[in-house]
Order: sequence, then structure tokens, then C-alpha cells
Amino acid sequence: MTNHQASSLPNLQALIRQDGFAFVTHDVMGQLLGPEAGMADWAAFVASWDQLGPDSYLAAKGRHRRRRHAVFSAGAHGDIHREPNQPHYQSLDYNSLQGGIERWFEPVLPAIADGPSMQRILGFSRDFFTGLARTVQRWHVEVHQFRIEARPGAAGEPTPEGVHRDGVDYVLVLLIDRVNIESGTTSIHQPDGELLGSFTLTHSLDAALVDDHRVCHGVTAVTPHDPTHPAHRDVLVVTFRKVDQ
Repeated sequence: MTNHQASSLPNLQALIRQDGFAFVTHDVMGQLLGPEAGMADWAAFVASWDQLGPDSYLAAKGRHRRRRHAVFSAGAHGDIHREPNQPHYQSLDYNSLQGGIERWFEPVLPAIADGPSMQRILGFSRDFFTGLARTVQRWHVEVHQFRIEARPGAAGEPTPEGVHRDGVDYVLVLLIDRVNIESGTTSIHQPDGELLGSFTLTHSLDAALVDDHRVCHGVTAVTPHDPTHPAHRDVLVVTFRKVDQ
């Protein structure tokens, strides 16, 4: 497998166009997002993962994670506007475990959704994905805050549905924090299952970007490094789907 770690914005664009995915280390991602002053609420942003609600849909299937959800609309070169709370929906074609139903989750807190860190991440994503799809005029954007908890004897499953596509156009997976966690390797696959690349998000702002039409992705289970202490993996997943005009 070739190295799919992007070293710059042009390199990141080239990797997505060529192969449908790329991995970005925290140092490069930090440069792409801009000066720290533009994300002045970062500490509060990270701390908001301590306030996620349980994913009751997944718990009903004997699995455990916490999450919040929000929907935005974004002009290709303009505003990013939060939409009213609405359910998250995937068809069974994309999620065999939880597809075919409307899932309502606790909303992302207003101060977090409107804060500079979230807005900078959304602005970067809008600009980047619009650069790959120049005919798109408007995007439907969904934001998911996920906490995967690992317990002694019960590994956490970041992608309990297995290797999958999300049913959108583009996906950003951004690591926020990981505490006392082992494994959790992100893997990218051809639709026929062939492995194309893998990368473990280990530092805050490590990221994976995916063209959801071309490749599938998944994450291996996580386990506690020290089973006597709490363990979790926090990620922000942002999906972009073009709005038909």
C-alpha cells in the first residue's frame, strides 16, 4: 500500500482525487485549520464530549457509545447555517445494523455548534469539499460527536456496522481525544473489500478524509490500555452531501 498521509493542501486534494481517501496527521491538520486563535474555545469544545448522551438505538443491540448530532446547510462559498433538530437516517444499504429508521439523538449544544472551533472545522470542510466538487451549490451537512467507551472484557466498537459507506458525498473523521485506549485503526477498502490503506488516529486533530462514493471505511475495536481505569475514544464525524438544485 502506498503512503496516503497528506503533507499539504494540494497533496491532500491530489490524494482524494486519485484514490478517494487520505490521512492527515495532527500537525498538518492544525496548519490547514489555521491559527489557534481561530479556535479559541478549543478546551471547551473538547470538554463537551463529557456531556454526550447515550446512543439508545445502539444500546438496544448490546453495544455502547455516546453521541450528539446536528444538521447544517452550507452554501458552496457562503453561509453555514444550523438547521432545526432532525433525525439521522441511513438506508439499510448503507447501515445493515441500524438502517431504515429515523434516529433522534441529543443535539449538539448551541455554544459548541456556534463556537469558533466547530465553525472553523465546518468552514475548512466546506471549502475543501467544494474544491473537489465545483458544480455543487449547496451542501447538507451532518455533525456527529461520538464517544466510544471501552471496558474490561467489553471492547468498544467505533463502527459496529463494520466496514461501510455513509451514503453521502464526503466524510471527515477528526480525532478529538483518546484516553487509555489501544487500537482503533481506521481502514479504507474498495467496495469489494480489498484493503487500500490504514492509519491509527492517535493525536488530537489526526484525521481521515473520504470520498464516500468510491471507498468504504471502518475502525477496529478499541480496548483499555489499563483495564482498571476508564477508557474512551472521542471523534467528530462531519458528512457532506450535495443538495439537488
